[in-house]
Amino acid sequence: MAWLELYGRALTADGAAAGNYNRNVGVLTADGKVNVRIPLAAADVMDVRLWREEQVLACIRPYVCRVPELRHVSEEPRFQVHHFIEGRVLDSFSPRNSSVPDNVPADVVTLMDQLVRIPLEKAPGIPDDWPASGDSAGFGRLLARFTQDIYAMYRDEYRVVFAEMGIPADPLAVVESRWDTLTPRPFAVLHADLHRKNMIVADGHTWFLDWELALWGDPMYEIAIHFHKMDYPQDQRAAVFQRWRERLPAPSTAGPLRDLDLYMEHERIKSAIVDTVRYSKQLAAAAPPERDFLIRRLVRKVNAARRVWGSLPDLTPQRVARILAPWWEG
Repeated sequence: MAWLELYGRALTADGAAAGNYNRNVGVLTADGKVNVRIPLAAADVMDVRLWREEQVLACIRPYVCRVPELRHVSEEPRFQVHHFIEGRVLDSFSPRNSSVPDNVPADVVTLMDQLVRIPLEKAPGIPDDWPASGDSAGFGRLLARFTQDIYAMYRDEYRVVFAEMGIPADPLAVVESRWDTLTPRPFAVLHADLHRKNMIVADGHTWFLDWELALWGDPMYEIAIHFHKMDYPQDQRAAVFQRWRERLPAPSTAGPLRDLDLYMEHERIKSAIVDTVRYSKQLAAAAPPERDFLIRRLVRKVNAARRVWGSLPDLTPQRVARILAPWWEG
């Protein structure tokens, strides 16, 4: 296959789907449809990055059932080609805060179980300064340091916005002293971005996409960030957690609920900081209906973090629109 020609077609194609870091374009070839995955050159890196996505896909392929098949990787220009998965993106028919079909939680827990069984020697390389397996406290502190660095990077530019949103001058202080309370758990490969837009449902099965944020870390973080991003109804979330504890090896799920809560509190803080920056930039190019949607969504995220900080969750769309109006009014 002429990969560069395929890349050129993808660059000019309509109907691309973009996440925070990549543009995905379905392209029809003589051998069938493929997904051309092109990095967004101007993407702000707001998440811990450990491995390249193609390394992750090669690692997990022998262990995980329904993930994209890697067809090609190009270094210059940088792009990947995956096989195209026909189906419906979960978010398109089951948006946040709604129940998902019963097969989806079962497939999610199966995926997590498959991932924890990948041995370290089969994973891509780990940096020497990465927390050792079982050092859940070190892993939590690593996540918090990265969030603190993101906050520091944007603090001067967003000082007024952060203050008016109710984001404290030391946003991680509320979790800082609690990482040492985490239960030691053996580390595993984590997807670390399992949400409704990264799942395709086809023929009663769930396929899992977008592995660029995969990590080597505490399995409790995997279920915590999944809950944070999925927004299950409470009864379905409880059922998923119970299934997770029953299915995975006991050492991977050990520990009290406060471990789960701590990771989720961190994610709420991170989301308030990161999405204030991301959404302010998106608002500048958004039409009024999309702008209203983004503002309402940001209100929910920041109010969730305000609860962690012990503040009243009393932000309103009107107030956030006023705070961020300079970003789209110039």
